[in-house]
Amino acid sequence: MPDNANCRIATADALTLLLHNQHALGAAIEEITKWLSENGVGSVAVNAVVAMETLDANAKAITNAITQLRQS
Repeated sequence: MPDNANCRIATADALTLLLHNQHALGAAIEEITKWLSENGVGSVAVNAVVAMETLDANAKAITNAITQLRQS
């Protein structure tokens, strides 16, 4: 069975990859939001902005968890 330090490192590494995915999804949603706004679909763009805010909030929580795991 792997020791606790190896488990923390593996968990932090996996969370880091998920964080990169969060950023990629946020960038894609931002581009779609821009297109929607430019093409007169403002109500849908507003929903996309809310989704981006959720991604940002969750990315902060993931970043904090990664930091804690790497420092312990």
